[in-house]
Amino acid sequence: MTERQKNVPRRQFLQGAGAGVALGVLGADSAAAAPGHGPGRGYRKADLLLYNGSILTLDGTSRPPAEAIAIRNGVVQAVGWGRDLRRLVNARTEVVDLAGRTVIPGVNDAHLHAMGFGTSQPPLTLDVGRDAVDSIAAIRDVVAEAVAAKEPGQWVRGRGWDQGYLAEGRYPTRHDIDEVSPDHPVHLTEWSHHAVWVNSKALELAGITRDTAAPPGGEIVKDGAGEPTGLLLEGAAGLVGEVLPDFTEDEKRQGLRLAVDLMHRYGITSCTEPGTDLGSVALYRDMLRSGEIRQRFTVMLAASAAGNLRETLARARRLRTDKAWLNVSQVKIYADGVPTQARTAWVSEPYVGGGTGGLTLPGGSQEEQLAVLGEWVRTAHEMGFQVGTHATGDRTIEAAVDAYQAAVAELGDTGLRHYVIHGDLPHETVLRRMAASGFGLSFNPQIKRSLSHQLVDVIGRERTDYQWPYRTALDLGVHVGSASDAPVVGFPDFREGVTAMLTRRSLATGEVFGAAERIGLDEAVATYTTAGAWQDHAERWKGKLTEGMAADLVVLDGNLVETTPEEIVDLPIGMTFVGGELVHDASSGTSSDAAATSSTGATVGLAGYMSRGCCHT
Repeated sequence: MTERQKNVPRRQFLQGAGAGVALGVLGADSAAAAPGHGPGRGYRKADLLLYNGSILTLDGTSRPPAEAIAIRNGVVQAVGWGRDLRRLVNARTEVVDLAGRTVIPGVNDAHLHAMGFGTSQPPLTLDVGRDAVDSIAAIRDVVAEAVAAKEPGQWVRGRGWDQGYLAEGRYPTRHDIDEVSPDHPVHLTEWSHHAVWVNSKALELAGITRDTAAPPGGEIVKDGAGEPTGLLLEGAAGLVGEVLPDFTEDEKRQGLRLAVDLMHRYGITSCTEPGTDLGSVALYRDMLRSGEIRQRFTVMLAASAAGNLRETLARARRLRTDKAWLNVSQVKIYADGVPTQARTAWVSEPYVGGGTGGLTLPGGSQEEQLAVLGEWVRTAHEMGFQVGTHATGDRTIEAAVDAYQAAVAELGDTGLRHYVIHGDLPHETVLRRMAASGFGLSFNPQIKRSLSHQLVDVIGRERTDYQWPYRTALDLGVHVGSASDAPVVGFPDFREGVTAMLTRRSLATGEVFGAAERIGLDEAVATYTTAGAWQDHAERWKGKLTEGMAADLVVLDGNLVETTPEEIVDLPIGMTFVGGELVHDASSGTSSDAAATSSTGATVGLAGYMSRGCCHT
């Protein structure tokens, strides 16, 4: 810190752990009298000014980054040097001394199941993820404790188990939990949401026996005697889902409030909600209008749950929403599984040990399933809805791109920006087609970091290294966004995703998987900000920190540019702003506390700042 920085007077507002956050109010007369360059006296005064930091605008310009940012009425008013923005400040302007910290645009998570994320958290759902338990035995103990607190017959829900992190080194079965839950149906969702583990009581209620046929693309795993083990893959999980009680409306509201609070803590200001229905949209709209939540949502309607897709989309088009906050503009198609131990992604090269997976679409044959894919894409395209297709295997990705190009060829290119969700294993030829057609990709670097070490025995080393080929896709001109897919990951942490993109290291072993696919810091942050805005057709008003853009931003408690890739994951998130409003403050715990604090206290003399414009000569 320079002597000039040390001498900047400020009111200590937020007492973060060594963060030195300052939020104060400047004297009204100082700004008008201050000489220098920048906006003139006729400019309206800012509501908020952040200065003495590193502002990464993500506008494509080279460094050095800006030092200060002014915000008015929820949008960015100006960005530049602190001394040049001082005329925007008066007695009503709140001022944050960043003390050298970093500001980036708010995170636009391109694929986050907000409702599912919230309702998957305790107390609504048991946590049986790798951070909470390390063995099947430990999960059994968690289930036993939950059973003891419930009435007979009540369901026990849990999520997050990961076979690759369980001490027993095997998949669980119903027998592992039957003894502690003979009268309570148990439903435990695997971390990827592509498998569920249930007990015998749940199988009984669902009517699943040795003779039950699995739906297309699903599997009822059976033991050597032909009996169900309690493990259900892909569409077979829906057999139990049909008898699993839905969350109540109060529980959904609680879950969505919890999800938004957690998103704010992780710097997320916008997200795409993938695969919901119009009933859930109504709840989102009500909670946004009432002020219960403050978050920007792009909504994908699930094609598989829409019934008559054309009629559902016609109803969606008649919805009245503020599209800056709730934009129902996309359709999600769920086309295959995942290239994990489940081996359910549709691939051209067989898995280690055999098999090529398959499609999860309706239809009695592959031809019928591909026809359904084409018809859903065509219908959405004709109705003016963007399509995102869950496609992880190379054959499914190619099929999705085929369907997109067919719809464009028949109905015209209306700039809908269809995209592939997950897109684990795309061939380079398909990436070239996507770039030429303006189609996008949404990758999942957090999953890459936690999963890579498990995949060599599933898809081989070459495909494991290539999985989620950021460098190749970006070099070919594909629009690539990054997403958490929460609650698939424990928490939607873009810092972990950035570390993953820069290092390609396994969280479990530290081994690098695919060094050739590493990308740089600016590119990685852009996948979480500007790329998400592009996917939302919103790049003209969000995703960057330039004049006139939405004041959605994140304050990181440190210098992001100077932090080593391995340490970015641990860089604290100090504050999050949505539309210029402070929604998360790590030092005070809640935004309401922060707001109360900022409105108290006398005006302080920041004459040093007002006369010098902060810290730079």
